[in-house]
Amino acid sequence: MRRREFITLLGTAATWPLAARAQQPSMPRIGVLLSLTADDPEGKVRLKAGLQGLQEVGLNDGSNVKIDVRWGGAQANIRRSAAELVALSPNVILVIGGSAVGPVLQETQTIPIVFTQTTDPVGAGYVASLSQPGGNATGFITTEYSMSAKLLEVLKQLAPSVTRAAVLRDPGVATGIGAFGAVQSAAPSFSVELNAIDARDAGEIDRAITAFARNPNGGLIVLPGAAVTGHRDLIITLAARYRLPAIYPFRYYAAGGGLVSYGPSTTEPLRRAAAYVDRILKGEKPSDLPVQTPTKYELVINLKTAKALGLTIPQSILATADEVIE
Repeated sequence: MRRREFITLLGTAATWPLAARAQQPSMPRIGVLLSLTADDPEGKVRLKAGLQGLQEVGLNDGSNVKIDVRWGGAQANIRRSAAELVALSPNVILVIGGSAVGPVLQETQTIPIVFTQTTDPVGAGYVASLSQPGGNATGFITTEYSMSAKLLEVLKQLAPSVTRAAVLRDPGVATGIGAFGAVQSAAPSFSVELNAIDARDAGEIDRAITAFARNPNGGLIVLPGAAVTGHRDLIITLAARYRLPAIYPFRYYAAGGGLVSYGPSTTEPLRRAAAYVDRILKGEKPSDLPVQTPTKYELVINLKTAKALGLTIPQSILATADEVIE
């Protein structure tokens, strides 16, 4: 072989690895947007569950997918995080928290979206229907409005003396209005007078609950919503300070010192959502994947809090509880 041909051959061979790498398909990208802040313990729990769900279906960050995580909190932060994720052009976005779905959809009508912790995606305009979403979004409903009436029923079972109930809601989302309507429709049958409290900020919540607690026979009903969730420690503290029996929509409230919670798991839907993410990456469209509802509601009772309030929980209720925190 001539020297010049040999040198040419060596030069060509040296470029083979680079050319091979250039021809490899790019790694799929998954965006994850949480409505809660990065320092919120529940936000960390949800992110962990979401990442575990993705791993369970074979999607591992840095191995076969690239996962970009952004956090929320206030709506301005959520909108900024949504814009950042869309700018990265991910193949699919997993949205954890109902208040973050709207901002993402405002940023893109083409990138597939899988949402969780969302109450009324049809009413909010995120999907055309539960069975046929029709657009670029689908996912998992946190709770149904009708189940909010169950919160009042359970509260009366645990604290029969309650004749007045302050209902804490997030006025910035459809959930707050719709869920309150469900509780309102059930109130006459339990002879309970309702007082709506909008959870816009900590000061408003503090003033409203303090004023409500001045009269006897009161209780609290806390509805789902990012604004409410963000102030859960304050709400639990105020309920204890004024000795108000309170019921909450998710387990982490009872685990944090609240009297009782009744609602679906906040982590189980994330594992189910991971399967939707995987199916979309494999070519299915969100418009063809039906929105799914919770499969189970959990009753969690905090006996330590009940004792502090002077409440005796009937054995019949304890027997039906999914978890009793002592």
